[in-house]
Amino acid sequence: MMEMMDDQLEVTMSQSEETGSKMGLFEFENLGDSQCEPVPSTSGALCKRTRMKYGLVKRVEVSLFRLPDYKISALRPPTPQQFYSEDDSQSSSDTDAKFGESSDSDRPSGKKSKAKKKKKVNNIEHTPIIDSSAFAYVPQETTKTRPDLPEEEITVGLNVLARKKNLMWQRGQVVEVVTKEDGRLKYKVTFEEKGRSLVSGHHIAFEATPKLEQVYVGARVVVNCQDDSVQYRAGILAELPSRKNRLRFLVFLDNHRPIYVGLTLFYMVARPLPDPTDDIQDDVHKRFMKQYIIDWPYPHLTQYKPGQHASVEFNGVQQRCKVDMVDCSLIMVVSECNQHKEWIHRGSLRLSHMPRFLELRRREAEAAVQ
Repeated sequence: MMEMMDDQLEVTMSQSEETGSKMGLFEFENLGDSQCEPVPSTSGALCKRTRMKYGLVKRVEVSLFRLPDYKISALRPPTPQQFYSEDDSQSSSDTDAKFGESSDSDRPSGKKSKAKKKKKVNNIEHTPIIDSSAFAYVPQETTKTRPDLPEEEITVGLNVLARKKNLMWQRGQVVEVVTKEDGRLKYKVTFEEKGRSLVSGHHIAFEATPKLEQVYVGARVVVNCQDDSVQYRAGILAELPSRKNRLRFLVFLDNHRPIYVGLTLFYMVARPLPDPTDDIQDDVHKRFMKQYIIDWPYPHLTQYKPGQHASVEFNGVQQRCKVDMVDCSLIMVVSECNQHKEWIHRGSLRLSHMPRFLELRRREAEAAVQ
């Protein structure tokens, strides 16, 4: 009879609670495991039937089911690798940059290590990339060869620019044409600023503005240096106007100084030597210009950005410098020693790596011939 009553009064937890609340007569108490009987469940879950006072039974049912994988992953504690994931690393990097933190212990990820390495490169001297891309805007044969044009005469009374002494030219006037015993012509020039000199044709420049058909890479010219203590200096034309140099002429002065000028600021030498570099007194600069003309229109240019450092020669001594500005083929460097500023060519031999680069090329060329 008791078993029949148990079966008839078997209810779920919710049913029992509801019945108890309606009657107000039942008190529930937990029984020991020995008084609990296993009950099969239609859902396949583990069930127990617990006897309660007054002949009622409380049926407890536990349902088991599998959570999705993404919920299981979310419940697992994070591993050290997850703490330093790629996304967290990027966020941390942005925070450090904002607040100025740069501790090595805060840089565990690959991205931050690269950022640190890049920042370090900007603060030390590096080995820059040397580019030899084409710079000419017209066929090579029309830029390095002197045009076959009739020579202009040098006559008495002609206003000219003439060399007064090495690295210095002045305005003057031809007062006499002298023929030497070997047939060579010399020109006596009286200078505007006192003095006179007997000079050769390759030390005289026409004062008139040159025509475009007269200019070519390697031409011997005299430049009006408006920001120099010496107003007129001789040099060699190194670039013709193009989009790469903002439609300007580049001239290397005989003191190795490069300068961008317009057509009205330089003058053609009247009787240049077959090899214009023979007029250069400095041997190092002469070798540089010879190689430059050979390499044209593929000059070797070092790639620099403002803020990078380089080792540059000043008065025979290599000094640590910072690149302040870049202007086409030129860079302005500032010496960290005395804050001296100077424009130099990006392929200048004064850059410590350029002599090594050219020596390597020379050896490679010799090995190729053998």
